[in-house]
Amino acid sequence: MNETTTAFQRLTDIMDELREKCPWDKKQTIQTLRPLTIEETYELADAITENDWKGIREELGDILLHIVFYARIGKEQGQFTLDQVINGICDKLISRHPHIYGDTSSQPGLVTVTNDEDVKRNWEQLKLKEGKRSVLSGVPVSLPATVKATRLQEKAGKVGFEWDETAQVWEKVREEMAELQEAVAAGDPDKIEEEFGDLSFSLINYARFLQIDAENSLERTNKKFISRFTAMEEDARAQGRSLADMTLTEMDELWNAIKIKSRRD
Repeated sequence: MNETTTAFQRLTDIMDELREKCPWDKKQTIQTLRPLTIEETYELADAITENDWKGIREELGDILLHIVFYARIGKEQGQFTLDQVINGICDKLISRHPHIYGDTSSQPGLVTVTNDEDVKRNWEQLKLKEGKRSVLSGVPVSLPATVKATRLQEKAGKVGFEWDETAQVWEKVREEMAELQEAVAAGDPDKIEEEFGDLSFSLINYARFLQIDAENSLERTNKKFISRFTAMEEDARAQGRSLADMTLTEMDELWNAIKIKSRRD
């Protein structure tokens, strides 16, 4: 066995032993693991945002453990085995990459690709051939709204429901912004929420056209806000004060000073 095979076998052996001997591991079900898996996924996302390669390696290990854990439970329940999980994704990758593994006689038009967009477009067409009723199927209901919007837009774009130019997308943003302002002026809370959602959806689409990740972009801003706000709290404490006792003008002065300092660093 090669090094990777040996390491993977070691993990599955440990999982089998823990499942048989450890009270906590024996107690787990797919339902109890679900929130833990979601947490591990977000921890991986954080490490990626921070470009923390050590953290990425560690979090990938945690997620791999969860995959092996689910497969072990699936085997116990007589639902599937780890081999079936692995072979299933191998088969799917081969069937959805006809430009690598196919031939022109069996799948004409899908074998020759010129760029990554062709590959994505073919992927969606093949999914429909597999029985999917909509190009939007497969987008998890529980995805965070920003991520879900991006995925919906990407999938719709693969069948041509897409703006041609970035300028057109920005014009749509301006249109939605005007409609939000009209709703605010009318004072209808439900309409305001609807129009705010439309504006957010358009901005996410604009981010996609700019080839940036809207979710990651917002998370970077969240982290920047946390960093600057906590620095503001520290500066206030250094003055023997708390933010709650300061005026907005005083806090704004602290904020601007921290903002200038962060840009120099």
